[in-house]
Amino acid sequence: MMKNVSKIFSGNCSTYVFLLNSNQELFGCGANFSGRLGLGESRKKETKIKKLTKIQNIPKGKIIDIQCGNYHSIMLIENENQNENPKRKLYSCGESEYNGLGKNEYTYEFTEIKSSLFENDDNILEISVAYKHTLILTSNSKLISFGLNNWGELGNGNTEDQLIPIQIELPKLRFNEDISNYHVLCGAFHKSFLYYSPFLSSFSNLEEDLIKLFKRKEFCDISFKTENGEIIKAHKLILKYRLNQNQNEIEKLQEIISNKSIKESNQIFEMIYSNNSKINPKLYSEIKEIINSNEKIEETIKRIYLNENENEKDFIIERKEKQYKFPKLILIMRSELYRGMFLSVTNDTSNKVTDYSELSNKSFQIFEYWIYSNQIKNGIQITKEIIKELERGIDYFQLNQTNPNLFDLLINKFKNQNQN
Repeated sequence: MMKNVSKIFSGNCSTYVFLLNSNQELFGCGANFSGRLGLGESRKKETKIKKLTKIQNIPKGKIIDIQCGNYHSIMLIENENQNENPKRKLYSCGESEYNGLGKNEYTYEFTEIKSSLFENDDNILEISVAYKHTLILTSNSKLISFGLNNWGELGNGNTEDQLIPIQIELPKLRFNEDISNYHVLCGAFHKSFLYYSPFLSSFSNLEEDLIKLFKRKEFCDISFKTENGEIIKAHKLILKYRLNQNQNEIEKLQEIISNKSIKESNQIFEMIYSNNSKINPKLYSEIKEIINSNEKIEETIKRIYLNENENEKDFIIERKEKQYKFPKLILIMRSELYRGMFLSVTNDTSNKVTDYSELSNKSFQIFEYWIYSNQIKNGIQITKEIIKELERGIDYFQLNQTNPNLFDLLINKFKNQNQN
């Protein structure tokens, strides 16, 4: 069985684990308080399952996800119907007095959670479970929650517990696009999050997300007028990336736009943003002479921010009563924490963090240089103390998404220095 493990499921509040193999057989072990492993009525009193044990009576279908809470487990299953849009259903087990089951009954085997909120045309995109509450996001842009609500973690504006699913009013989404780019997350104990984050596997795949970021109205600062007098706003920085490095190219683009309809103008900017000539090859032939298509966007970003004075450094990090400005764009690339902060659907206007005060001067120099270049600055001696200091910061600020990441670079530099 261990040779064929396809998924492992646990949680930030759980003391148990599920393993799924390639044959869709489910095994569990760990703490079984409240029957949360779904082993059935006969085994609900066993509080310790010390060996991997097969979970019987699993609902039919493909197991997509299992979320483990403190007193309950939620399973997302896709039915076996081979149509284009297979339906997903939710199942839960555990004790309902702890409010996480989505139904008002004890279930020591996985049984279906039924609600009109995610039946009919809705399909379940994502679930998240924590201490005693659950969040669900559906394909019809519904945010659903149930469970403990002592601290308002359900997001419905009060602190009353909810045994059955309720719908939460979504804040105004920042991007006009597929809800699947949004995600739900139950933090440890009494926290809940809805955040925007399309999947990004590496630094080199950031372009799609950056394009969407640039289209936000607050970043648009150059106006172009179409043939009918409509105004289209474009982002100065992305034009600087995409057009040849010459102010005349902006004027040439304005001349082209002035003879185009609003639809054609939007297509032109979409091609400039994405460097995708297939959107409208005929229009692309008119703008290709002013587009710099040789450089990838991430290389251009590094070149502009490292070598030019005209930096857009608009996020403040306070450290030992000093302020340091960093471009939000660079921080988005380096850290999931900052990506979540800057692309959040909430209206948090705070523009600084103060958690770098414990870093020594040398550690902060390393951090600052790495933020811009993804490299360790030459001439700095790496010590075990520096590695230990930065390791805590890497973990807290989630700075480990790039390849190579900061910790790997520090370790390799330390080993090379000691070998020499």
